[in-house]
Amino acid sequence: MQISDLKILFFDIGGVLLSNGWGHESRALAAEKFGLNYKEMDQLHNFIFNVYEIGSVNLDQYLDTVIFNHPRDFVREDFKEFMYSQSVELPGMLAWLKEWKKDCGFRIISINNEGKELNDYRIQKFKLHTCFDAFISSCEVKMRKPDPRIFELAMGIAQATPSQCVYFDDRIMFANMAKTLGLRAYQHTSFESTKEILEELKKEQFDRFGPPR
Repeated sequence: MQISDLKILFFDIGGVLLSNGWGHESRALAAEKFGLNYKEMDQLHNFIFNVYEIGSVNLDQYLDTVIFNHPRDFVREDFKEFMYSQSVELPGMLAWLKEWKKDCGFRIISINNEGKELNDYRIQKFKLHTCFDAFISSCEVKMRKPDPRIFELAMGIAQATPSQCVYFDDRIMFANMAKTLGLRAYQHTSFESTKEILEELKKEQFDRFGPPR
């Protein structure tokens, strides 16, 4: 197979395979459960979360800024446990993709924005190594979507040109950024629609080159 025939599938994780790691719904639930001022919490979160996602501060430093900037009647470990519990598998997509990958003939790599502790937890908890060949995670590469450099880095690691890559993300802004770099990109809106696209990609490859070896 020529290098020009290669196809790499890049996937976001939160909103596609799993729930978001620490989205606004989870933060609102935390405010209710732990008796927090959501407006203050959200403002502080917005100041520092991007810094957490590129690995410049760790989870404890994030929590010091956003949650434990006041005396609390709960302990840090209970709050962390709640944060981790917010990560759940979305119906259908992950289980199907793990099986589909076994004979799809593509390499699958993540491009995801996530803080390190949440990223590590999610990879281990949901056995994402059985789905992905590599992880381009914001906390590890010190840049985050929609920075075009994270897509360029991912293609460099994969040794693939834009035309050899397909990208899936639930956020249209991120999919559109990938398109500006020449990738074929789709907004993930449902398991069924993404599954249909993936099956068509697999069929295209099979029709051109035969089954994967």
